Amino acid sequence: MKKLCVVLPAFNEEAVIGQVLTSVKKELENLPGWQAQLVVVDDGSHDRTGQVARKAGAIVLRHVLNRGLGGAISTGMGYAKKINANILVTIDSDGQHDPEDIKKVIGPILEGRADVVIGSRLFDRKKMPLDRLIISWGGSILTFFLFRIWTTDSQSGFRAFNRKAMQAIQVKTQGMEVSSELFGEIKRNGLRLIEVPIKVIYTEYSRQKGQNNLNAPRVVLKLILRLFR
Repeated sequence: MKKLCVVLPAFNEEAVIGQVLTSVKKELENLPGWQAQLVVVDDGSHDRTGQVARKAGAIVLRHVLNRGLGGAISTGMGYAKKINANILVTIDSDGQHDPEDIKKVIGPILEGRADVVIGSRLFDRKKMPLDRLIISWGGSILTFFLFRIWTTDSQSGFRAFNRKAMQAIQVKTQGMEVSSELFGEIKRNGLRLIEVPIKVIYTEYSRQKGQNNLNAPRVVLKLILRLFR
């Protein structure tokens, strides 16, 4: 049976993680022929994120200290490789993604057309708040400038990787800059990339999470340092 590993990086998501996991589990039940594992990387949360996730049926991998998004993705990818997963899917834990899009995101991999699939929020820009649109476009321009690979949505947390991609990609950054770094790894390893449109669900809670304009200078600096390592 094929193995699907769904990883949700989480930091202080007690308020929503249970509901998000319930929705993801429901969607995974609609994927016959797959042995699916639902994994939460509790990135040093100060609340009950880990406990709520376990109660909801997820495997919880905990960082004692908060390492950042890059560290959480690295841990999740390492686990997926350890269990020899066929496909790894990453989803944000703040509830902004629709689990029904899992089928859409893994589709190009199952069809043999892609090694990595990005769920892009930018196919319907009207549904994206202006501040998020600016961050996303800015990240995509920076990603192209540094790594010479174009994407409509470099900051999307909804991704799928096949086994080849998991083995090839080496995550070195720890924070939010990992979103752009992944495209550098796709380019470096000659991996086939496809983008598919996804729904996005913005709430007051989810808009408080993730990337913001104040983080931009630090992200740029860390990506430049990453290039010279």
